[in-house]
Amino acid sequence: MSELTIVQITDTHLRPEGELLHGVDTAANLTAVLDRLREFGQRVDVLIFSGDLSDNGSPEAYRRLRAAVEPVAAELGAEIVYAMGNHDERTAFGIELLGRDTVDPDRPHDQCVEIAGVRIIVLDSTTPFQHDGKLEPAQLAWLADELRTPAPHGTVLVVHHPPLRSPLATLDFLRLKDAEQLAEVVAGTDVRMILCGHNHLTGASALAGIPVWIGPATAYRLDAMAPAGRHRGFAGFGYSRIDIMASTVLATAIDAAPAPTVYDRPEAEMLEQIAAIVAARAAVR
Repeated sequence: MSELTIVQITDTHLRPEGELLHGVDTAANLTAVLDRLREFGQRVDVLIFSGDLSDNGSPEAYRRLRAAVEPVAAELGAEIVYAMGNHDERTAFGIELLGRDTVDPDRPHDQCVEIAGVRIIVLDSTTPFQHDGKLEPAQLAWLADELRTPAPHGTVLVVHHPPLRSPLATLDFLRLKDAEQLAEVVAGTDVRMILCGHNHLTGASALAGIPVWIGPATAYRLDAMAPAGRHRGFAGFGYSRIDIMASTVLATAIDAAPAPTVYDRPEAEMLEQIAAIVAARAAVR
């Protein structure tokens, strides 16, 4: 049913081997997600990594990421798209993940690729040494120019910082600033969804009538209803499945933390059972 299936993995916060983040083995979390993708056994067209891929911008962390991700992408036949986050470092990111020989640290890593008729545009919303987000006028002008020509199946925009206000003080402070400028550019275009990370929680909203999806982090989760005056993170991680269909886009958050199985039955058997129930109800009417 899906014209394009995207897996969004965000906020992996990888560190050099042997280092933990708040006591969390973020590399193990990423491995668990990739193992789930291997088990999926169905088509995945694109793997989008939407920022904060390294926790401290170290080249070693990016090399660990590539070593883990590229074999799985090859098995799935999926393209890989990398986006910058505020914990990433532009020079190491450009060399290790984008394969660039030289990198201008003052130039954002914006990208545009088309896969199966869907255009994926990545905007680098980072400012070196800052944790909130910002898009420069030149980036918005470039985006507007790209969007003047519609893609066959529309556009997915990837930006690490959500262009949204938040009821959580810390997230509101660290959001994408001047989001109304982005809204002016994307309004009325073929952008079908905006994918974000950064917040370490799952959320959904809209910008200029376009759905905005904040994917669950792979490193750890933020407590969206912590006690008053507290900022709290806890163990847990996940990823997102984005299905682009003819008339809609569907985002699904997937919990990847270990959990007991409630049931595991053949899909054909479930469909047969549902069909029987529907037929029985129709006969009664």
